[in-house]
Amino acid sequence: MSSVRDTRIRLPAAAAAATAAVVIAVLSLTAYGDGSSSGKYAKSGAGSVQDGDAPARKGKAGTGDSGGSGNKAVVCGGSGIKTVAAPVNRPVNHMLLTVTNTGSAPCDLYGYPAARFGKARSVPPVNEDSKPRVVIRLAPGESGYAAVNLSATDGSGTNGRTVKSLAVTFQDRAGEDTSWAAHPPLPAKGLYVDDSLSVTYWQQSMDNALSW
Repeated sequence: MSSVRDTRIRLPAAAAAATAAVVIAVLSLTAYGDGSSSGKYAKSGAGSVQDGDAPARKGKAGTGDSGGSGNKAVVCGGSGIKTVAAPVNRPVNHMLLTVTNTGSAPCDLYGYPAARFGKARSVPPVNEDSKPRVVIRLAPGESGYAAVNLSATDGSGTNGRTVKSLAVTFQDRAGEDTSWAAHPPLPAKGLYVDDSLSVTYWQQSMDNALSW
């Protein structure tokens, strides 16, 4: 009888010890699992995949990134572009400005050209209706366009004069004029302009530019 009672007393104790061991093991596994998960997420958060995705999205929002291709767009200007100014037959009294990207990276044409004719102290206003919805990006070899309304077609413009030189200043991402200007040649006889002078925003196509 006493041996039976002893066995019954020892069994609960052994069970309790076993239970305690299981609890300790579970707690140890849980603690290890939390640490492992935290380490995994921290590594993922700082990893090249997630960190690399964010700048790509930011670039598409207008930072000059060409969309994750590895090439970043610069502001069009300097020795990386060629600027041509040429009168057109239609619309009458208009001139077309053509900017071609001669560099090896994409460039962005921001805003509109600040076109200073002759010794003018001010530049023509821009036709706000011509503002495009996106920045004009030029891949190497591509061209962007802007039209210049030189004079009133009905002769109502004031201060008419003939000009023989032109300086075109470009804008940066903030819409400010850069310190660099192109000097495309004008026809030898010059161009007739008056105070109705105006320009369009830069456009992706010639047709868009001349439609204003």
